[in-house]
Amino acid sequence: MSPPRRERRKAEPALSDPERLYVITGAPDGERAALDLVTMVVAQADPSPMVQPEQAAILRLCKSPLSVAEISAYLSLPFSVVTSLLTELLSTELIESRAPVVRAALPDRSLLEAVMHGLQKL
Repeated sequence: MSPPRRERRKAEPALSDPERLYVITGAPDGERAALDLVTMVVAQADPSPMVQPEQAAILRLCKSPLSVAEISAYLSLPFSVVTSLLTELLSTELIESRAPVVRAALPDRSLLEAVMHGLQKL
């Protein structure tokens, strides 16, 4: 009698299923929101029973701001699927998207030196 064979489980085989991804996103019905990987998303409301499970997961994740790339990684979903889900949530105003904060250009060195010398004279 041979011992039972162990089969290696695949990590979430349904996540790579194109049919499942199509069902999640639905038929494309219009333009997607202008989101990129570093766009910050924050939830404006708690998930209701009417939203899809993936959208509810996004609302729970985004209680504090997260980038679209982070949401995609946490949910193990492709960027295109996540942007489709986020577009629906944006249209219902359940989330808010913000462009990432851009570092301001450094002021001129001579201005900084003048301020520093002025403060030293006080």
